[in-house]
Amino acid sequence: MTVSDAHILVLDDDPDVACAVQLLLRRRVRRVDTLADPAELDGYLRDAAPDAVLLDLNFRPGRTDGAEGMDVLRRLQAQARPAAVIVMTAHAQVALAVEAMKRGASDFITKPWDNDRLLEALTDALARQGGAASTPRHPLMGGSAAMRKLRALIEHVAPTEANVLVLGENGAGKELVARALHDASRRAGRPFLAVDMGSLPEATIESELFGHRRGAFTDAREGRTGRFVAAEGGTLFLDEIGNLPLPSQAKLLTVLERREVTPLGADRPHAIDVRIVSATNLDAARLRDPAVFRPDLLYRLNTIVIEVPPLRARRDDIPALLDHFLTEYRRQYGRPHAPLAPGVLDALVAHDWPGNVRELRHACERAAILARGADCTLADFGVGHDAPVSHPAAPSTVGLPLRQLGAMEKDAIGAALAQARGNISEAARLLGLSRAALYRKLEKHGL
Repeated sequence: MTVSDAHILVLDDDPDVACAVQLLLRRRVRRVDTLADPAELDGYLRDAAPDAVLLDLNFRPGRTDGAEGMDVLRRLQAQARPAAVIVMTAHAQVALAVEAMKRGASDFITKPWDNDRLLEALTDALARQGGAASTPRHPLMGGSAAMRKLRALIEHVAPTEANVLVLGENGAGKELVARALHDASRRAGRPFLAVDMGSLPEATIESELFGHRRGAFTDAREGRTGRFVAAEGGTLFLDEIGNLPLPSQAKLLTVLERREVTPLGADRPHAIDVRIVSATNLDAARLRDPAVFRPDLLYRLNTIVIEVPPLRARRDDIPALLDHFLTEYRRQYGRPHAPLAPGVLDALVAHDWPGNVRELRHACERAAILARGADCTLADFGVGHDAPVSHPAAPSTVGLPLRQLGAMEKDAIGAALAQARGNISEAARLLGLSRAALYRKLEKHGL
């Protein structure tokens, strides 16, 4: 089953979460419903049969044990045609999400989530629900010699237990490589956890990776299972490992050498069984600079090195990628097919794509939404000198009627979304709003 044909249920008591998921999915799926109370589930299921459920684990205030969510999971699996279940949880409850997967959940995402990650999890869960589990989860598209070589190397390395270091530019597909390694390994049935090392504050790195006990430090009101323990038996993907501070590198090295972690505040170490795949966009010279990265840690991580080619090094793949992404987004947004205007394909193939496949994908989404004529122009993709540049404006609003103020707000939000290429977090930053506030305004203006 494809995402566009799916009926999705969101079961979460947080109205901001429900609103955010609805806004993300409403143009991408056939139907999306929300429930705030698990007590309403049985009545809902008498009249509806969702294909997938996005499920929170805790509902009543103060509950953190996940028992309510686990009960809902059990009830969903008891249905004649069980829905695929994707658990939504906070970082501190990753261990609960892993337990939910052991009990039949398809996948989990952590709040606040990345929209691409949520859509990816949903696409995969629906594919498996439809009997397509044998299809690779994260296909690395492209028939160029560089991509054929990359896929062959992954196929050769994946069944081993060797640590792998993935090198490549931002947006080139390093996480896709990590997931492909996991999916083709003996650990495929166990968790795959990704940690963006560049986004972790230095003060919380140890807690995130190794966990902590309640009371281990001032704000430790409850214990946390670290990512190493949560990924037990599976693969831990340490993305942007080059951003890890040197003191934290020393602690990570100790864990890899001893194959055990000691949570903050604990007396005894915990043995771990995980495969480490790491990635960085640092070039070789920076990575081998001892002032940036410890050589002994590098030797632990780079048993196998896989380099992901930038898109400009495999331009032969661009036409197929364009066709794939344009078809996907036109279906999601209900847009008609529009051929590329003369010269557009050559211009897109010649473009250097500094953001690589990620930039190309967002450009295709933009083109699918903005194309109004008989064909797609270069401006629709936001590429080239004729592409318009949008900037959120903040003109004076003194004395303007409310209707005009509302129109200006809608225009500013639209401009911010265009500038951020649909990235909600970036658009919220440009507008000086929280994600939740922006989601409410998107709903208000029907964007």
